[in-house]
Amino acid sequence: MDKTEAAAVRPTVLSRLLRRALLWFYRRQGWTAVGTPPPGGRYVLIAAPHTSNWDFVYFLGLANTLRLDAKFMAKDSLFRWPLGRFMRDMGGIAIDRRHRRNVVQAMIEEFRKRDRFVLTIAPEGTRSAVTQWRTGFYQIALGAGVPMVVGLMDYGTRTGGLGPTIMPTGDYAADMRQIAEVYRSVTPKHPERSIRNFEELLP
Repeated sequence: MDKTEAAAVRPTVLSRLLRRALLWFYRRQGWTAVGTPPPGGRYVLIAAPHTSNWDFVYFLGLANTLRLDAKFMAKDSLFRWPLGRFMRDMGGIAIDRRHRRNVVQAMIEEFRKRDRFVLTIAPEGTRSAVTQWRTGFYQIALGAGVPMVVGLMDYGTRTGGLGPTIMPTGDYAADMRQIAEVYRSVTPKHPERSIRNFEELLP
């Protein structure tokens, strides 16, 4: 990105102030950031479990601490006034959930044309209780030929950041077993909304 392009996407004053306020709040909560990004700067970051709006605040704080320029997908209704510009300034990418196949292909293309791209995806797709994960995160990583990084946000220990790196093999069940094993010991904000029997994630 050249200087002209960088200036065009410079966050607004309001976005910068809101970000500072959120980071100030995050630092007062006693979270510890852990993990190291994989080399290359191109990967899908799995954001789970996702059970609370507070996840976004702590995600921003952890990403800032680990110096991650992470993008995230969110439903397009969140990008309307008055939050729209703020969401984009924070790295948000609006998606229309009615056309999931198009979203997957669009994100694969984004990976192909970018030298560095960290795409954060919450497989649950909602903060409400779920019994299945959406598989778009896996399809994107597989189609783009990039690794998946298990994102952690453990409210039990107030530890978050980056877990293991897993390269998708095309064997979804086998790869999900590795991912599920990591999340078994992670405590979400609202455990009752999270999948606790990770065998349910397997096809």
